[in-house]
Amino acid sequence: MSPISRGRAEHIIVLAGVNLHLDPAGALYWPEQGLLAVADLHLEKGSSFAARGQLLPPYDTAATLARLARLIVHYAPRYVLALGDSFHDDTGPTRLADEDRQTLRGLQRGRDWIWIAGNHDPEPTSNIGGDFHDALQTGALIFRHLPTDAAGEIAGHLHPVARIAHRGRTVSRRCFAVDAARIVMPAFGAFAGGLNVRDEAFADLFGTLAFTAHLLGEHRLYSFSAKYCLSD
Repeated sequence: MSPISRGRAEHIIVLAGVNLHLDPAGALYWPEQGLLAVADLHLEKGSSFAARGQLLPPYDTAATLARLARLIVHYAPRYVLALGDSFHDDTGPTRLADEDRQTLRGLQRGRDWIWIAGNHDPEPTSNIGGDFHDALQTGALIFRHLPTDAAGEIAGHLHPVARIAHRGRTVSRRCFAVDAARIVMPAFGAFAGGLNVRDEAFADLFGTLAFTAHLLGEHRLYSFSAKYCLSD
């Protein structure tokens, strides 16, 4: 892997004949299209829990947008694609703080912004900018929230996390779950949880443990076959 700016290392995979960059922050970049994709932002999860009496720090939206802003500065994409569950619930957009709303508008300026419907936020909403789609087919690739068995698919929803034994201790990290046909993106949101790649949901999707877990590191990804990852 060759170094690129800001200390990151390129991690390139080929899906359906397309070269894609997997970023250690948990995003995917398609250089040919200038497309940056993230999944499961779960904005306003903190305020959703607070409304139900479970107090979480109210800074998840600001933290998530700040991380996304750094990627947008880094890649300067023409398109930003959010793969569903961008808000933790369907009233999340109404709870956005004015500052966070302004940040979002600033990130959208000068590029196309596409929201993909998720199970937490299935309907289009007003006052957040961008365009809304159930899924997006671009060339040989299809972007959607819920993963299926389609070839060339890039999806979210499952929040993959991998556990490995390393130097006498167990390490658990968000990861990309990848085989020759599909990519399941890690959750990008600050408060988003995770599902172990050894869970039955991944076995049902991939049909084998031959898929690869690309664990997120600070400056690079670390790749392990799912069969070497630990169960919970």
